Amino acid sequence: MSGIMGNKYRHEYKYRIDAGQAAILEMRVSMLLQPDPHAGESGTYLIKSLYFDDYNERCFKENEDGDDNRSKFRIRYYNDDHSCIRLEKKSKRNGMTLKESCLITEAMCREFMVGRIPQITDEMPQKMKSLFLEMQLKCLMPKIIVIYERKPYVCPIGNVRVTFDRSISASNDVLHFLEPEITIRPILAKGESVLEVKWDELLPDYIRNQLELESLRWSSFSKYYLCRKYDCYGGLDI
Repeated sequence: MSGIMGNKYRHEYKYRIDAGQAAILEMRVSMLLQPDPHAGESGTYLIKSLYFDDYNERCFKENEDGDDNRSKFRIRYYNDDHSCIRLEKKSKRNGMTLKESCLITEAMCREFMVGRIPQITDEMPQKMKSLFLEMQLKCLMPKIIVIYERKPYVCPIGNVRVTFDRSISASNDVLHFLEPEITIRPILAKGESVLEVKWDELLPDYIRNQLELESLRWSSFSKYYLCRKYDCYGGLDI
């Protein structure tokens, strides 16, 4: 399934796993797939994302209702590196996902953090104009920060990507999104993490069989939803 600007919709499945499952699955995956070279020597990287929603909490409610055709906006950067900050729109349709993105400056990011959409100018790339305009029309505002550590593995066959996301935490301190130290709170039970499996047209059987996906606890909820759910209702029983 093709998307906008030549991007493709991908399969994406998420599973909540405990520490024992994570240890077994990561051992299996490490023997089948290659570590993502972008993760560096440690094999992991830190992800910080600032998520947006409108005044009616449309994104939150669509996720809670299980709407299979939805989208959300976020700003993301890695390892506290401000030289590469991306604005992303992630869409879901019929169980598949599409990500559109553009690089933004730190100054633009700071405008988003206080609830302002940067002014659209003629010299901006078309993708940036499109994303900024959609955010303006939807009156999107910064809502919550999601922070976690990711250990990724990749396989060129089927463009498969398997990630283990640990220490998932949230923060309401959106004005300090770019700061290295902010107040956070964990949103999963101790030892829990999230396994994500993504691929294009094909997930090879040898990978599927080793992951034993059918026996895992599948989750339809996004990290954004989990963090907002915790924030709104103050509990981990999701």
